[in-house]
Amino acid sequence: MNKDIVITSMAPEAEMKPYRIPQLAKPYTDYDMIQRHTELPPFPDGRGHLLYIFLSYGSPAGIKGGELFTLVTGLVQLGLDTHECIDQVQNEPGGDPMRSRQLKVLAGDYFSSWFYHLLAKREQIEMVGILSTAIADLNVMKAHLYSKMKGMFLSAEQYLRHTVQLNMRLFLSFTPMIEESLAELWEKLLSEFSQYETVLLELRRGGDPVNAMEGYCYWKVLESATEDERRLLLEQELDHKDWKKLKMKYKCDSLLTDKLHGSIRSIQGLLQGVKEENLYAELSAALDRLLQHMKISGQAAVEG
Repeated sequence: MNKDIVITSMAPEAEMKPYRIPQLAKPYTDYDMIQRHTELPPFPDGRGHLLYIFLSYGSPAGIKGGELFTLVTGLVQLGLDTHECIDQVQNEPGGDPMRSRQLKVLAGDYFSSWFYHLLAKREQIEMVGILSTAIADLNVMKAHLYSKMKGMFLSAEQYLRHTVQLNMRLFLSFTPMIEESLAELWEKLLSEFSQYETVLLELRRGGDPVNAMEGYCYWKVLESATEDERRLLLEQELDHKDWKKLKMKYKCDSLLTDKLHGSIRSIQGLLQGVKEENLYAELSAALDRLLQHMKISGQAAVEG
C-alpha cells in the first residue's frame, strides 16, 4: 500500500445532497419517554458522515441509496451501542435504574429493527443481507472481547483497539461499493474517525466509577494500581472522589486526550493527499463537524 494517498479525480453523484443524516434519524430516535427516563449513546455522526461522502464520491456510478444506507447503518449502530450501555445507569434522567435498563433494551431493539423495515420498503434486499452479516460478525467479535475481559486478559490499549474495530465493522461492510482507488483512503479515515469517536465516548464514560467499569480508564488503572487500589476497583467500592484521584494518578484522561490529538493529526495528514477540491471540502467539513461535537460534549477543543 502507498503511504501517501493522492486523489485527483472521481465522479460524485450529479448533485450531492447536504449531509443531513442526524436530522433524518430524529423521527426514529427522539421519544419523550426515552429522553425523560434514560440516556442514549451518541449517534455515530462522524462515521456516518464519512460513509455518506464516500458512497457519494467513491463509488463507480454513485450510490443512489447512499443517504438511505447511511441512515440505516447509523440506526443499527445506535441500537447496538444502546444495548452496550444498559448497565451504565447511574445519575441518569428519571432516577429509576430499572426503568432506565428496560428502556435501553427496548430502544436498542427498536432502533436496530428499522434497518430491515426501511431497506425492505425500498426493495434493498441485498443490503439487508450485507448488514445482517456484519451484525453477526460484530457479535462474534464482541463475544471474543468479552471472553478476554472476563478472564482479565486485556490491557487498556488492547481494549481500545478491539473497541475501535467493533465500531468500524458495520461501516466496513460498504468497502466493496467504494471505488478501488479510494478504498485505502476510506479505510484509513474510517479507522481514525472511529478511534476519535470511541475515545471521546471513553472520556465521557470515565466520569464516574460505575460508567467507567470495563472501559479504557478502568483497564488503565488496573494495569498499574496498587493491591489495595485494585481491590477497591474490582469490588466497586470506589466513590466518585476516589475514582477521580485514581484517574489523575494514572493520567487516564491525559492519555485519551493525546489520542484525540493524534487522530486529528492523522486525519489532517490524510486530507493533505486529497487534491480533488469538492471531496477535500466535504471531508474537511466532516472533520470540522467532529471537532464541533467534541466542544458540545464539554471537552476542550482539539487543534491539529
